Amino acid sequence: MTTDQTVVVSGIQPSGTLHLGNYFGAIRQHIDFHTKHESYYFIVNYHALTTVNDKEALERYTLDVALDYLALGFDPQHSCLFLQSDVPEVAELAWILLCLTPVGLLERGVSFKDKVAQGLSANAGLFTYPVLQAADILAYGGTLVPVGADQKQNLEISRDLAQKFNLTFCPEDQPLLPLPDPYILDHVAVVPGIDGRKMSKSYGNTIGIFDEGKPLKKKVMSIVTDTKTLEEPKDPANDNVFALIKLFASPEQQEEIATAYRAGGYGYGDAKKVLLGMINEYYGEARERRRELAKSPDDVRDILRECGRRAREKAQGIVAAARERCGLLTTY
Repeated sequence: MTTDQTVVVSGIQPSGTLHLGNYFGAIRQHIDFHTKHESYYFIVNYHALTTVNDKEALERYTLDVALDYLALGFDPQHSCLFLQSDVPEVAELAWILLCLTPVGLLERGVSFKDKVAQGLSANAGLFTYPVLQAADILAYGGTLVPVGADQKQNLEISRDLAQKFNLTFCPEDQPLLPLPDPYILDHVAVVPGIDGRKMSKSYGNTIGIFDEGKPLKKKVMSIVTDTKTLEEPKDPANDNVFALIKLFASPEQQEEIATAYRAGGYGYGDAKKVLLGMINEYYGEARERRRELAKSPDDVRDILRECGRRAREKAQGIVAAARERCGLLTTY
C-alpha cells in the first residue's frame, strides 16, 4: 500500500462477460490506479442480485471477473480485489445511510429510470442501489472514485449522504466520513458495439475482452458499416470499425488507416482484419495468463479471501465508529 491520503474505491458488477467497453471505459484505469494509491476494487455481487437471479450464473460471472482482472495485470499485493459480500459491514452501513436518505432523492435517480426503461424489474434493490453504492465507498474511507460520466449523480448522492451523516451524528470538527470526489472517465469515447449502439451486455452487442478464435472473428466481421463499395472513399469519423481501431492503434497507425479510408480502394473487410489483428495482439499475453489462472480456481479464491480480509478490517473500523456515533449499542 502507498502512504498518501488518497483512497481509491470502485466496484465491478458480475452481471455478464466483461467486454471492450468495460475495459476502455473503466478497467484500464482501475489497473493503472491500483499501484499508485491505496485502492479497494470489489466485485459487487450484492448489486448484481438486482438483475441476476441465477445462482450458477452469478457464481460463474463473479469468478470470471476476478480472473479477468488478475489476467489483465491487477496485483493483489498492491491493492485489494475482493467480493462485496465478504464485507457484510457494507450492508449495515447502507441501512444506516438509508435512514438518512429522502425518498425523493432516490426518485430523481436517472440511473434507476434508465434501467427500468430498458426493461429491468423496478425492484427495491435497484431503487436503493445508490445508497448501497455510497456505503461501498464510505465504508473504506474512499476519497476518489473512478466512474463513467453516467455515474456522476450517484457519486453526488454519496457525497450528500456522507455530509448528512457527519452533520447529524458528528461534532462539527470531527466528521467521520470523507466526501468522495469522482474521477470522471469522460475522456473515453463511447465504445460502439457490433450493431453501432453503445457496447452493452443489455444490447447483446459486445466483444468480450477474452473472446478469441472463431467466435471473436465472427463478431468482428459482423460489425455494422455503411454500404459503400470497396472503391469508394469512406469517412473514418463515422465508421464503427475505425472507432474500435482507434482504441488500439497508435496515432501514426490511426492516421495511416484513416488516409486509406479517404483514398478509396480500402474496404471495411480490410479494416476489420486489421482490427482483429490488433485485438489479438493487445490481449495475447493476458489470454495466456488467464488460461493459467483458470487452472487453479482455488488460488483465485484464496486471493479474493485474503483481500477481503484486509478490506473488512478497514471497513470494520469505520462502521464501528459509525455505530457509536449514531447510538447503536454493541453488547458483544
